[in-house]
Amino acid sequence: MRVTLVGISILIQAAILMSVVLEFGNYFVYFYAISLLFSLLVVLGIVNGASNPAYKIAWIVPILLFPIFGGLFYLLLGGNHMGRWSRRKMQSVQRQMANNLRRNDKLIDQTQQTSPSAAGLMRYVQQYAYCPPWQNTKTKYYPLGELAFEDMKARMREAENYIFLEYFIVEDGKMWGEMLDILKEKAAQGVDVRMIYDDLGCVLTLPHHYDRQLEQMGVRCCVFNPFKPVLSSHFNHRDHRKILVVDGRTAFTGGINLADEYINAYPKYGHWKDTAIQLEGPAAWNMTMMFLTMWDFLRGEDEKMGDFYPQFPPLQTDGVAQPFSDSPLDQEPVSETVYLHLINQANRYLYINTPYLIIDNETTTALTAAAKRGVDVRIITPHIPDKWFVHAVTRANYELLAQSGVKIYEYTPGFNHAKTIVTDDLWGVVGTINMDFRSLYLHFECGVLLYGGDVIMSIKNDFLQTLRRCQKISLEDCRSVKWYQKLGRALLRLFAPLM
Repeated sequence: MRVTLVGISILIQAAILMSVVLEFGNYFVYFYAISLLFSLLVVLGIVNGASNPAYKIAWIVPILLFPIFGGLFYLLLGGNHMGRWSRRKMQSVQRQMANNLRRNDKLIDQTQQTSPSAAGLMRYVQQYAYCPPWQNTKTKYYPLGELAFEDMKARMREAENYIFLEYFIVEDGKMWGEMLDILKEKAAQGVDVRMIYDDLGCVLTLPHHYDRQLEQMGVRCCVFNPFKPVLSSHFNHRDHRKILVVDGRTAFTGGINLADEYINAYPKYGHWKDTAIQLEGPAAWNMTMMFLTMWDFLRGEDEKMGDFYPQFPPLQTDGVAQPFSDSPLDQEPVSETVYLHLINQANRYLYINTPYLIIDNETTTALTAAAKRGVDVRIITPHIPDKWFVHAVTRANYELLAQSGVKIYEYTPGFNHAKTIVTDDLWGVVGTINMDFRSLYLHFECGVLLYGGDVIMSIKNDFLQTLRRCQKISLEDCRSVKWYQKLGRALLRLFAPLM
């Protein structure tokens, strides 16, 4: 009902806009000239902006093809238009994050002695995402959502002080029902239980004002970017993060949302392949601060975030974990920089899981160059899509990659929603970041950068096991696609950054 009402409202607004345009039809020559000038000014703004070149082209083409509406359409739905107030507010809470996440220059300096490249990436993430690297954090990798789900429930039951959840999609069913029972029980015991969900992500899965229902159950709740029946570019920005924090000592993230398909309790698109990671130790504090800064951004509560800092039991573990967040409001593409660094530094192998392969020229060049210099580059995408048009663009990128020696595989049992990178038995990333324009430029995202340790081999072994259930897409397969399919994919690819 809510979606229907919103759709009707937007259609009414579009009709009003059209009627205004038609009314000006009596003065068409003047109106056309003004519209053309306006669209040209918008194009100049796009060309001179700081956004990705492919994103620019994807908007410039339709604006020039439809100059009467193009410029106005861009202002309504294009680009990054959260406004100065939102940017200043986010900058303020990010300063809080930086102040409460102490720098770990000592660890970076130690790493510098053995791997200047590794130290450089850690230093970059600490400087621009405000998230330091940590040792002595126990990491556990999950090759399937249902395996992570059991540990998530177990850790929540152990909570003594607080439980924080931040998710893009929440839907009533087995998974959310069991978690909600635990949350209500813990809230009744005096545990501080908080929830953030993205309203657009949940518009089809949760009733309107579901946050009020949670508040009545004892779960404090914030809604990110409430979905309103107004044409606005604000909907470009979504909270795509998946975070569960328990007492600041344990944290989970990965591709898993809170709906039954993610634990294969409901076969929405065949078998659902997803991944997650658990952190126990100081690195979990990074995830805690990600949640608290988003909570402060949405709620405006002036809390002393240091009061949430826990005591960590002494641990001796191998490897480095560096959880990081990425915001579209700071004009710094942290996720893309991390991905490109790993691709460019790979020497022996580079294994990637991604549900969407909608990449720009820089990433395409990096992947093809890696394959050409002898790196074993393999990418697993879904065979059964969740969005046919997005999957068509994903497949449109296969041929160019395959020509350079990149090996493409599709997960034949169903949908591959995992977002992982592993390379050379040294580096890994597990998180929420898709290889598409929205994740890299428009969404709030998070991930865990991993260097060394047994967890790297767990990610690698899972990838190799998953390959056994995949179909390899050869160069011949790419070239045998019907001409009209290629044409359709080429047209969709032109608008890929807008999807």
